[in-house]
Amino acid sequence: MSDRELSCTNTAGQFMDRGRMNQNGVVQPLLTDLYQITMAYAYWKSGKTDDHAVFDLFFRTNPFHGEFTIFAGLDECLKFLDSFHYSDSDIEYLKQTLPEGTENEFFDYLGNLTAKDVTLYAIDEGTVAFPRVPIIKVEGPLIIVQLLETTLLTLVNYASLMATNAARYRMVAGKHVNLLEFGLRRAQGPDGGLSASKYSYIGGFDGTSNVLAGKLFNIPVKGTHAHAYITSFSGIGELKTRLLKHKTTGVTGDLLELAVQYRQALSQLLDVSMEESSEGELAAMVSYAIAFPDGFMALVDTSGLLNFSAVALALNDLGYRAVGVRIDSGDLAYLSCLARETFERVGENFKVPWFSKLTIVASNDINEDTILSLNEQGHKIDCFGIGTHLVTCQRQPALGCVYKLVEINGQPRIKLSQDVEKVTMPGHKNAFRLYSADGHALIDLLQKVTEPPPAVGQKVLCRHPFQESKRAYVIPSHVESLYKIYWQNGKIVQPLPRLEQVRERVQMSLKTLRNDHKRTLNPTPYKVAVSDNLYNFIHDLWLQNAPIGELS
Repeated sequence: MSDRELSCTNTAGQFMDRGRMNQNGVVQPLLTDLYQITMAYAYWKSGKTDDHAVFDLFFRTNPFHGEFTIFAGLDECLKFLDSFHYSDSDIEYLKQTLPEGTENEFFDYLGNLTAKDVTLYAIDEGTVAFPRVPIIKVEGPLIIVQLLETTLLTLVNYASLMATNAARYRMVAGKHVNLLEFGLRRAQGPDGGLSASKYSYIGGFDGTSNVLAGKLFNIPVKGTHAHAYITSFSGIGELKTRLLKHKTTGVTGDLLELAVQYRQALSQLLDVSMEESSEGELAAMVSYAIAFPDGFMALVDTSGLLNFSAVALALNDLGYRAVGVRIDSGDLAYLSCLARETFERVGENFKVPWFSKLTIVASNDINEDTILSLNEQGHKIDCFGIGTHLVTCQRQPALGCVYKLVEINGQPRIKLSQDVEKVTMPGHKNAFRLYSADGHALIDLLQKVTEPPPAVGQKVLCRHPFQESKRAYVIPSHVESLYKIYWQNGKIVQPLPRLEQVRERVQMSLKTLRNDHKRTLNPTPYKVAVSDNLYNFIHDLWLQNAPIGELS
């Protein structure tokens, strides 16, 4: 078996250690559509293996009714290129799968095929991207760059969608509220769950409940307990242990006895009847606090605040500080305000100042609109745990990246369509981001690679690619060249940033956008333009390739 085949059976999961990279064993040349391989055979039969092609990978519209997209997935694309090779078992499978009569020499050709002759250009991962601007450009022998299509698309589409969704949650929640990804159980399978954890972290989340993602990607892992833990206790008689050593003195104290004493005092302070609090819940909280005295966070409902506060005060007597509560049902705005008011009253009455600052976590099918509504209601939530709506991207389940041939053997190619949105921009192109004097991005400009780049302080004509009357002069205060060569001559040629660095880049890149481009409701469209030279080139080629109708 090859190294890659062995990786798929690794008991640690689908990821194998390739030095600095965790390579997902599922991502391999056969993770593609059949037509890519049948086209490859047809290219091979036609003698086109040495034709030099350029493909653009881009998307046509921003997701979630927004006006920006976060580019993600580049590191996985580079790992795929690094490991691209058809194993012996791959070749045997293809021999059985392709039509009878497929020549054996083609399988020999595939067996020796690698990505060493491919060059990949990309914008930096974590950068804000916009429709029609290629986020990846791939050039090299036609047969190999064609075979890369589906796999590159699957690696970029969900990653970018997920990172964008997470970035939007971060913006509506505000920078002082923590965000945790809780979506593994609702994700589209284990790969979807791992990708969601990774790319939500890139997009601005602070941690995940996914333990494997924590191990693989060094993402902070967070969590408390479920309702099942509370309901597993029916009364305090079920407690097997109730003793806990003082954190500093080591003297053993009876946590249950202390909690019961505090509960009686708290009942009067909070005007909550003792009958309203569950004995089983109290037992569960005491048990959990003994297990995690430095990390005690409890799942509560309205009546649970009494039991939680009692156990938290008992922990305080033994030298420990509780962390907080998680609210998972009901009116989150009201309950969070009630919890904060309760903690403030308890802290003041019992002379425990830190009590008023206990963390309040909210979960329960939270989405972007929920957070906006909670903001309007003046919630007191410190942290949101978000699952289903985040990881499934329910507002828009796919980004829709495409991979289009734009040049072959130096000759431009254009895909025409009655839908102007689907007309491709031909030729090998460069992209530049032009900035205003206040540091905000003004416009993305596409040019032919043969054109000189725009210069700071010099007027440049920017044109809409398809609407003749839409044009403007721009005098940039700063010009950013968007593309770097990331893969060339069979190796990665740029240092790959750590996940933390990509996460930081997302926030830095978003800061370059004006607020009206980022707002949730009716954001201002960001402009993408072409140079005058490229505009004329596109339209001349369009006329050359468009059929001439005939009326009779």
